[in-house]
Amino acid sequence: MTTTDKPQALMILGPTASGKSALSLAMAARRRVEIISMDSALVYRGMDIGSAKPTPIERAVCPHHLIDIRDIGEAYSAAEFLSDTVRLVGEIRARGAFPLIVGGTMLYAKALRDGINDMPSTDPEVRKAVAEEGVQKGWPAMHAELARIDPTTAARLAPNDSQRIGRALEVFRMTGKPLSAFHAEQKTEKAFPFVTVGLLPGDRKVLHKRIEKRFMTMLDEGFLQEVKKLMLRPDFDPLSPAMRAVGYRQAIDFLNGEIDRDAFLLAGIAATRQLAKRQMTWMRGMDDILLLDPDDPETMTKALAVFDEAAGN
Repeated sequence: MTTTDKPQALMILGPTASGKSALSLAMAARRRVEIISMDSALVYRGMDIGSAKPTPIERAVCPHHLIDIRDIGEAYSAAEFLSDTVRLVGEIRARGAFPLIVGGTMLYAKALRDGINDMPSTDPEVRKAVAEEGVQKGWPAMHAELARIDPTTAARLAPNDSQRIGRALEVFRMTGKPLSAFHAEQKTEKAFPFVTVGLLPGDRKVLHKRIEKRFMTMLDEGFLQEVKKLMLRPDFDPLSPAMRAVGYRQAIDFLNGEIDRDAFLLAGIAATRQLAKRQMTWMRGMDDILLLDPDDPETMTKALAVFDEAAGN
């Protein structure tokens, strides 16, 4: 194995509430690492409780990157994540530490694992127009429109997946080219060599209980107060990428009086479970990934063994 073939980082994937942060922090207490967040919600300042952002005490364990780098009115793309991560991995290795890339945003993981194409950046005006049309017509109707212009993309999206349906329609309206055509041009090589570990719970019911407990704990910690503050900010836009994050969408609907508290709780927990299901589906479809059960008492030992082999310890 040449120097350029050696792993430059360890990626830790997993569904929400699977214990990714706990595992990475435990590893950071035992090895010299720096953590690169791979979470599309953690990039936003002010979105702390609802995103389960690491606390200042947790972030003091080792350096953390790509957290609190955007305001809620700004976008942050997979292409930007890819560019930032490539730069950070080089900087971290130059400091003699080993990067842990930790998170559950599978679009970002795909960008690192498969490369990325020349996807057009989001146009705020087009995005807003599509979002407003989706609210007016309903997302199943927008999904039907997408099926006419891009059946390949529509076939893999749920009729109410507003974020991905909206993005696909944005791309078509900006370029006249279906999203699937851009995906067909996708590069198929890693940005740099790295090893991937995935936390895949063996019992989905246990994960569901964790998700529900975490959601209720977030409420106790002031999640709704956090969202209220965000809604008062001049850059608040309920249709922005930041506010599409799971939990925040449902909280906004509740605070706007569109749903009652019981409906909010049901919707927030259900949306989080659906996110976890999508994340696990993505992981199962990946090759060269080592899947570990977070409830296995040997998981830490196994993860450290993978780390040591990757880092050449």
